[in-house]
Amino acid sequence: MPKRNTRTRLRTLAPLRPASTPARPKTPPGPTQPGWTFLTNHSHVLVCLLQDPAARLRDVADRIGITERAVQKIVFDLELAGVLTRQRQGRRNQYSMSLDLPLRHAVEAHCTLRDLFAPIVKSAR
Repeated sequence: MPKRNTRTRLRTLAPLRPASTPARPKTPPGPTQPGWTFLTNHSHVLVCLLQDPAARLRDVADRIGITERAVQKIVFDLELAGVLTRQRQGRRNQYSMSLDLPLRHAVEAHCTLRDLFAPIVKSAR
């Protein structure tokens, strides 16, 4: 059997990858291609639960576009921070929010959750 050189062997073991990465589409972000948003998933969960305090976390996840497990973790974070309170009503949960807490970052700590979410929830109703 003829001896192969090391370069040939490494080339055959290298993972397949495209010669160049494709360029991103030049269309501006829209409803089908959001890109980034100003609010985090934590705030999206809060907005959904403010609009419907009896919402199932599965429905919240579908509305935001993240997994149900991610929503469960966010709800747990918000409960630990004292923002959310969960009460069991039959087979479902009812959520209530403490909207008079200050926002968590030093830049916006002078505002409360109510200041942030009042216009969003009001315009959605």
